Amino acid sequence: MFTGIVEEMGTVKAIRKGPHSAVVEIQAQVVLEDLHIGDSIAVNGVCLTATAFSPAGFTADVMHETLNRSALALLRPGSRVNLERALAAGGRFGGHIVAGHVDGVGTVQRITRDDNAVWYTIAAGPEILRYVVEKGSIAIDGISLTVARVDGQSFAISAIPHTVSVTTLAHRRVGDPVNLETDVLGKYVEKLLQPLQAEAPPPSGITRDFLTRCGF
Repeated sequence: MFTGIVEEMGTVKAIRKGPHSAVVEIQAQVVLEDLHIGDSIAVNGVCLTATAFSPAGFTADVMHETLNRSALALLRPGSRVNLERALAAGGRFGGHIVAGHVDGVGTVQRITRDDNAVWYTIAAGPEILRYVVEKGSIAIDGISLTVARVDGQSFAISAIPHTVSVTTLAHRRVGDPVNLETDVLGKYVEKLLQPLQAEAPPPSGITRDFLTRCGF
């Protein structure tokens, strides 16, 4: 589990793509502290497993499903990526619950400034927007952010200069794809309610209108 508080920006050093998978090598520094083979690291919000590491970075495998559901397929050498190690027991919980399981990809639709804030409007599909609520949490490329407004086609967040400067938000431009993970709590609530809805008895065919038509 992660919190969406990015620890550092890494740089893709190399990426080797197979027919349906990839191996990515990322140059980093902070996340290497106390790193072990098999540890989880969020790369632009995607939970990956460190398969090897050196004093200069680490390597991770990227599965077919991950490439299909995220923007990692578009990475190339030199790409900057947000990095966060899994939350340690007893660590500070500064963001929100981030699983590292990306729901889909959105597109940067608009970037505007409002005094010291930078607004990013992200276009997304209805399958994602159904879980996005105003003042709720969302992870954009693994960054824990607060939804400022949402409509049927997009949502917007307002970021402070510090967040922009220490994450890949500083490198995002209109038209860029971004990984999106909605608040996991909403998805669990929806899933738990579905069996209750399925078990509810069907509505009775006897209504006030039916009785009136039949002379009662």
